Amino acid sequence: MHPGNLKWGKALIMICIYLTFMPGLAQVIPDKVYKESIRTVQLHREGWELTYPIMGLTSEDRLVLNFDDLSAGKVSDYSYTVIHCNAFWEPSSIPPEDYIDGFIINHISSFSNSFNTFQAYVNYNLVIPNEDISLKLSGNYILRVFENFNEDSVVMTKRFVVTENLVSVGAVVKRPILGMFRDNGQEVDVTVDLGSFPVMDPFSEVNLTICQNNRWDLAIYDLKPLFIRDNLLVYDYQKENIFPGGNEFRYADLKSVRYLSEAISSIEYIYPFFHIFLYPGLPRTGRNYFFHDDLNGRFFIDVQEGVKKDVEADYVLVHFTLPYEAPLTDGDVYVFGAFSDWNVGERNKMVYNLETKAYETIIPLKQGYYNYEYVYVHTDKGYHDSPFLEGSYYETENDYVIYFYYQDRIKRYDRVIGHQIVNSVRK
Repeated sequence: MHPGNLKWGKALIMICIYLTFMPGLAQVIPDKVYKESIRTVQLHREGWELTYPIMGLTSEDRLVLNFDDLSAGKVSDYSYTVIHCNAFWEPSSIPPEDYIDGFIINHISSFSNSFNTFQAYVNYNLVIPNEDISLKLSGNYILRVFENFNEDSVVMTKRFVVTENLVSVGAVVKRPILGMFRDNGQEVDVTVDLGSFPVMDPFSEVNLTICQNNRWDLAIYDLKPLFIRDNLLVYDYQKENIFPGGNEFRYADLKSVRYLSEAISSIEYIYPFFHIFLYPGLPRTGRNYFFHDDLNGRFFIDVQEGVKKDVEADYVLVHFTLPYEAPLTDGDVYVFGAFSDWNVGERNKMVYNLETKAYETIIPLKQGYYNYEYVYVHTDKGYHDSPFLEGSYYETENDYVIYFYYQDRIKRYDRVIGHQIVNSVRK
């Protein structure tokens, strides 16, 4: 039984993702984990794990990569490098020595074994820049981790951005004017003040990318200014800059196995792990919008009964249940969020149970606080359709990260000469 406003939810997603200017859809190097035993990958600015992986070129910012290897507590030999990309995440043509100051390939030497946990794991930690490597250019970057110094044995790839603050980027998020988007979309209008930065042709030398919650699967690429006033570039479209509003994310507080936090129906120890059963989450399409504070799909690690969360937080088996009258025949349902790198696969795929009339799955998650949602992926279309199950509302609270690129034709790379983060609710 399909929700009443499903048609508009589908149309909105299709228009926002497929009909906007998005030449980077190939995503040559995505955010992805390639090794089965690797879990809980986080890349954020040093000091707070809920920040986006963005650092200033000349600032003292540092990025932290943290991940676990669940290979029975066995220490592996991991190395890394960084790859400079253009504005569409295709590798740049410039050689590594032009953007790397230091060694091109380096070893991840900081790791610790888990302590007093049912699931043994090794926690790895990397900070960039460090004494072995720093970056000389702004732009899009890929952090590439591989095993045993073999670059063909890729473990993960993670995206981050290095910026220069050379122009001023301003933005406002508002309810769309167009009727078909008015109740379920969000319009992001941007102005860029070039100041004294020399741009000869704003329609060929610069481009703008807008990401909802810094998700590259929800990005509008290569926006050109609608009009120009002196040194001010104005991106005030009525359709090209509209995103699906989505819904506030569902949440699960897994910080303790000693008490039932909100959204948890029961906790059981079934050898050899704790199992946490979440209350069934009904589809929310067609319902009234309800606000609650969320993390915009992100998560953080924490444990109530420990001190060093990176190595004392245990892995628990989390049971997700989505009641649905009948199985969907033209696609699959997934539990979705930053914990899955905004990807779908066997790790987060749900299976329909004919007896309970619900989609179900069990996912091992490290203790902490998680946001998630349910998405439907059409077999013949492939895009992540969250409005199908979650609804989409103009009131939803979202972050929008704006990146302004300058195509340096002399140095042959795309510079990020400005960025801004705005919120749809908070000013």
